[in-house]
Amino acid sequence: MASGLSRCMYCGDSQGTDIDHFTPIAHDPTWTFAWVNHFLACSHCNSNQKRDQYPCDGSGACLLVDPSAEDPNTHLSLTLATGAYTARTPKGEATIEVFGLQRPVLQQGRARAYVRCRSMLRDWLLQSESGNRAEASEVLDSLRVHPFADVLHAMLHRAESPGAPVVFGPEVTAALHRVRAVVLPLTPLS
Repeated sequence: MASGLSRCMYCGDSQGTDIDHFTPIAHDPTWTFAWVNHFLACSHCNSNQKRDQYPCDGSGACLLVDPSAEDPNTHLSLTLATGAYTARTPKGEATIEVFGLQRPVLQQGRARAYVRCRSMLRDWLLQSESGNRAEASEVLDSLRVHPFADVLHAMLHRAESPGAPVVFGPEVTAALHRVRAVVLPLTPLS
């Protein structure tokens, strides 16, 4: 239902303690019991941010990124070093606004997650190359479930760009290329 260890599907930070109706009951009561409409959310995102908001464009299409069906990278760009999002599309803009994705605590958390991801990727590469399969597996499992899975997701996307070795360094870039094949089945990238 969510990435990490039961993390909020919107902010990726807090533990998912609530079930959010992505399409609010007030907007469409027929979706009340539809499983695909139930998202794991933290109480802050569900009760303080989204509430019953469901912005739509002129044709009635929802302007929020559906984290269960869409790649957020299509609509949002993450600046890894600062943890800040910028919108690529109107859908991205509405998603940032409704879920409060620019909250300072989230930006700081994503920036720190970037540091952790780089370190863990270097460690994974070292353990893999040293033949320490059990330790390499442990590091990779931890990397898959840490808070702010969007950071690793963004890094995997950018690993294919020509400037990746300059941005990430050669070790992290090599690790991203190697780990991509292992993580990809669990983290769909478009």
